Parts: sequence; C-alpha cells; structure tokens
Amino acid sequence: MSTLKLNSKLGLVAALAMAGSAGACKTVSPDEMQSSLASLRSEMQQEMAAGDEQVAQDASNRFSDMERRFAALEQDLQAMEREFEVAIARLEDELRFNVPVYFAFDDATLDSQDQDVLAKFASVSQKYYPDALVTVEGFTDPSGDENYNLWLGEQRAQAVADYLVNTTAMSADGLKVVSYGEDARRLVNDNWGEGSEGWENRRVVLVIDHDGAPPAMTTDGAS
Repeated sequence: MSTLKLNSKLGLVAALAMAGSAGACKTVSPDEMQSSLASLRSEMQQEMAAGDEQVAQDASNRFSDMERRFAALEQDLQAMEREFEVAIARLEDELRFNVPVYFAFDDATLDSQDQDVLAKFASVSQKYYPDALVTVEGFTDPSGDENYNLWLGEQRAQAVADYLVNTTAMSADGLKVVSYGEDARRLVNDNWGEGSEGWENRRVVLVIDHDGAPPAMTTDGAS
C-alpha cells in the first residue's frame, strides 16, 4: 500500500469522524458513519495484507537468490577442491584455502605450474567476494634463523600477491601480505632442510575475509 493512498484514506476517516462529532455536519448519521468506517477499515486491512504479502514475497525472493548464490559458491569450491586438491576450511567470517603452492628450499620463486590454481582462486574470490580482503600468508620450514624465515615467508606471500595483481582482476588494495615463517602451524614438524624434506611447510595460504557477508554474484567475466 502506497503512502499516498494510506494518507488519503486516513484523511477520509478523520473527515468522517469529524462529521459524526458534536457540532459537525448532520447529513451523516452515526450509523452511516460507522458503516463507512467499517468499510474503509476493511479495505485498508486488505490492502495492507496485500502489501505484507508483497513484502513477504520480496523477502522470499531474496532468500531464494541467496540460497542460489550459496549453492553456486559451494559448487565452485567443491570443483576447486577436486581439480586442484585444495583444502578449504569454511569458517564463519572467512574461507581459508590451503592451496598446493609450494616453494623450493630457501627460495621464493613462484612455479609456473601453480598459476592455474591461483587463477582459479582469483576467479572464485572476485565472483563471490569482490570487496573482501584477501590475506596471503607465507610459511617456511624450521631451517635457519627465525627472523630470516619471517622474511622468507613474506617474500613467498608477496610473490603470490604480485602474481594475483599482475595477471588477474584482483587489486593490490584488496590484498594483504603476512608471514608466519616457521610458525607452529607448519604441516610437518620433523623433516626440514635442503632438498625435498619439509616441502609441505614451504607454502602459502590464501584467506578470504568476508566478515560473514553472503556471497555476491558478479559477472562471469571476472578472472
């Protein structure tokens, strides 16, 4: 029900009430006034109910759209997990992507074979959470000095961030680089050093911090 129509009807109710009051025009009898008021009340209730139905329908449509977006997001995440063997942790305010992007010992060079999974991550991030902050976390194995490992972890995270900015639709403003070095969250505790030992720790983790916001649906052209 529009505000204009509601105000018009309320004005008519007021006029009828005045007509039935002491000293008002006698051409409207109390019975006629009550009948007119009852008719107007019924009409207003019907219109308001119709308006509520519209509000409920709008809410239902929005809920259905949100369900569709969540279903599409889940489908893309599952495809990413299958295709690239990405481990994805779904938390209340963030999505954590343990991507299979690893680095050689004492090195921060991004391997060309890792580009596909990073491109897919960027696509999912920009499609569903284009305004979210994405944190690139860098890790190392426990070899070497702690401060050096913090620096090396940052270099690895920065290499990934640079790739995302230079080759996808992600912007530098939406990316944050942090290093945890030889943090206790490392995946393998006992093996490290040159060669293949401890390679699981020499990695990055990508985190979409969406602050609990539902997924959006941007154009399919995002990459």
